[in-house]
Amino acid sequence: MAATALIINATWEHIVLAYTSLVVSILIALPLAFASLYSRRLALVVMNFANLVQAVPSFAVVAIVVPFLGIGFFPALIAIMLRALLPIIKNTYIGLTNIDPALLDYAHGIGLSEWQIHRFIRFPNAYPAMFAGIKFAAILTNSIAVLTAFIGSGGLGEIIFQGLIGYNTQKLLSGAIPAIILAVLIDFFFTILEKKITPEHLKND
Repeated sequence: MAATALIINATWEHIVLAYTSLVVSILIALPLAFASLYSRRLALVVMNFANLVQAVPSFAVVAIVVPFLGIGFFPALIAIMLRALLPIIKNTYIGLTNIDPALLDYAHGIGLSEWQIHRFIRFPNAYPAMFAGIKFAAILTNSIAVLTAFIGSGGLGEIIFQGLIGYNTQKLLSGAIPAIILAVLIDFFFTILEKKITPEHLKND
């Protein structure tokens, strides 16, 4: 019974850490990608920074926050968020900019405002790319949340590492299996959500 409660608590800690990081990443990445439409310089800075962070190994990102922020939940959240930014920013920016120029000319020709063009044309056409980025980021946050147990974030990663250190297969699997199930569920959730939101004419592209 105690072991079950431990796994449930660790799973909850893992969910809070991983998906709080994901939400923070989305709240930062989407406005940055949108703002980059209006500034080539900002787009260059944002993309280069995101690519730089993405090029650094995940464990190194987790480790490098410790001298600046210490250990615990908040440093772990920052480390995960940094790794999740690139796929969301990059895919959103590509989706927003990869619009048929003729469609934009037509929208301007019929008198749509810039905001209406964003709302009815750019964002709906960008949904497949956006959701691909968010879905990848969600799976990424799930896996990096395991690594952050090294810096005291708790969660399933702590159980996994205890199992590894003690050569305890049962404990190892009791942490790894819920993490795998969460990854599958989040992928399924975003796939369903993408199908519901994506315009019909883009679903077969």
